[in-house]
Amino acid sequence: MIDSNRIIGVDFDNTIVTYDDLMYKIAVEKGWISSEVSKSKKQIRDTIRQLPDGEIEWQKLQAIAYGSQMDEARLIDGVKEFFNLCKQHKIQTYIVSHKTEYANYDETQTNLRTAAIKWMGKNNFFSSIGLGLSQEQVFFASTRIGKIDKIKKLKCTDFIDDLEETFIEESFPESVNKILYAPHQQHSGKLQLKIVSRWQQINEYFFSRS
Repeated sequence: MIDSNRIIGVDFDNTIVTYDDLMYKIAVEKGWISSEVSKSKKQIRDTIRQLPDGEIEWQKLQAIAYGSQMDEARLIDGVKEFFNLCKQHKIQTYIVSHKTEYANYDETQTNLRTAAIKWMGKNNFFSSIGLGLSQEQVFFASTRIGKIDKIKKLKCTDFIDDLEETFIEESFPESVNKILYAPHQQHSGKLQLKIVSRWQQINEYFFSRS
């Protein structure tokens, strides 16, 4: 039975949107990695961090991907279906993201939150004939603790995130059903989590009638 009383919160970066292809393209263009490196954010990050000033170069890459070139990032397969199903079954959803307004080492000083909202608009999140969300359903927090506080205030029954660290935080409410979207990485095993590698599994979890 589908429970329409759920309130489902969803993280944004690397949960709704993937930067793997975009980061690969930028990093190759900048000469930070060779074209042989796999198109995985973790592999790209680990390779760049081995460079002199690698941590700074990695932060520069993130600033470009999350800011001035955000419009080239890709919607993860299955996300659109999830929000359409929530709309169809009248399930309340929110997007809650730990995202600062500006990045260090960003020469363009692009507002990262504005870039994210524009990307959502481009991908029909706010269209009545699209995913049907409003901007009032999107929240940004400057810290992880601030993000968790917002999840509590919204009374989320479920939260979907790609970072296990969110769920490990002491302040994360025990009553919230924790769904870890982990397409690439292992998890620590410290918590009881629903672990999925594809959004299709999330859609089956919430909307399977069996």
